[in-house]
Amino acid sequence: MKNIYFLGKILALIALVLPVATSVAEAQPTDKNQRVIDHWTPARMKQAIPRQLVIASNGEAYLRRPDGSLQPHGHNKLVSVSKGSKQPQAKPGGGGGDIAGPVISPTEPGEGAIVGASQRFAANIIDDTGVRSASIVITYPSGNTQSISMSNSSGDVWENTLSGFTDGTWGWHVEATDATKGKGNSSESDIIFFTVNTSGGGGGGGGGGGGGGGTVTNADWPEDSLTVQENVGRIYFEMPTNARLKRWAGYVCSGTVTIDSASGRSVIITAAHCAYDDANKAFARNVLFIPNQDQTSGSGTDTNCSNDPIGCWTTDFAVVDTNWTTRTFPNNIPWDYAYYVVDDTGAHSGAPVSTDSLELAVGGMAVSFDEPEADTGNNASTDDDFTHAIGYSYSDDPNLMYCAESMITLDADNWWLGSCGLSGGSSGGPWVQPLIGDDGPIISVNSWGYNGEPGMAGPKLSPTTASSASCLFDAANDITLRPVSNADGQQGIHLDCL
Repeated sequence: MKNIYFLGKILALIALVLPVATSVAEAQPTDKNQRVIDHWTPARMKQAIPRQLVIASNGEAYLRRPDGSLQPHGHNKLVSVSKGSKQPQAKPGGGGGDIAGPVISPTEPGEGAIVGASQRFAANIIDDTGVRSASIVITYPSGNTQSISMSNSSGDVWENTLSGFTDGTWGWHVEATDATKGKGNSSESDIIFFTVNTSGGGGGGGGGGGGGGGTVTNADWPEDSLTVQENVGRIYFEMPTNARLKRWAGYVCSGTVTIDSASGRSVIITAAHCAYDDANKAFARNVLFIPNQDQTSGSGTDTNCSNDPIGCWTTDFAVVDTNWTTRTFPNNIPWDYAYYVVDDTGAHSGAPVSTDSLELAVGGMAVSFDEPEADTGNNASTDDDFTHAIGYSYSDDPNLMYCAESMITLDADNWWLGSCGLSGGSSGGPWVQPLIGDDGPIISVNSWGYNGEPGMAGPKLSPTTASSASCLFDAANDITLRPVSNADGQQGIHLDCL
């Protein structure tokens, strides 16, 4: 790690905590931490939404809400919510006078088909002006839907192969747009229902914490992989709705407890957009971390820390890069990583644990700042660049979810998992490569995607022209470094490490 010392590098120290009283593992939280725990009533938890940043078709940044609507982030530009590829595949054509959408004939799988964990989806799509784009729309057994782009493989055939299905009755249909000038004409097919039976050996496959034999778009994390499950948690927090900081809204993200060198504190890695509001220029407040909520004895996310196996933990302050705070998404994408610091005294509430140290209670996971593997192009679970992205998707509460595939380079500052289907709430969750047993180093975090498309980007933590991830981690580990105020919006530190 870099051994940069911070007193000469810090541009600003912005606030969080008052000193906390000492405690033992079963002691009550301090008054400050108890106020955070009491804040998260069932009503407030229900109102909290995923903090999911996306880039829309106009290139602008938006917060994507659970219903699919887009809220402008750092600007006031409206955009229509539409599906399609950022690099649409279209045949030549497109003239005036055409008002009919493509003719869609789904071919595989058919009505009533029984499939395994992996399945090819194909359709014949015909239009006189050519087909600009096509998407599979998957209907989960729960009724939730997900749209995934198809590729024009040959002639009129459009297809994609998806993995990670679980047992139950699913549905699918196709939406397509022709190449007529302008927005084009769209149409969709009737929904087709099929049954998934993973015990029949149809594709996918297990092993190594859910690694499987290829791409996994969205699946439950295996319950026997407890090292990861006990360290990854859901983060509840509030951020302001305007720059005056007079009104605040509740959000949900994910984060992971790290193996750190600090004495007296634990460190959680997450996304910067889960710790600092770059639009309204304020740190999050009322931050609550719930590890391993997947194994809650409750029916889902609630305000009862006693039914979560490791209870709840309040954070002390956040550490982010100054470049994240002085710019606005997507111009600060390279710095979308952050750390929450948790005091070893007074932060825990709920189910009894053997220690009041979060890291000791869950074990922690290593963070690697070395260059990971990428771009093998094989997409097999045995490849060195096969990567697992993990997080608490809002749509699958309270299950811990993951996607997995070979990682590619998106640009100088981002990695990319092109088929990842994790939904909002997973932001800040870890990217693990390689997955050794049920453990492995964290090499990135869930960051952002393109609206209406599969795929997830993760910032490069390894040294680049922009990355300060290692330097910020060292700062979070420095017990002498802490904020001086507990004012709303100032509960953190931003550093210029480079």
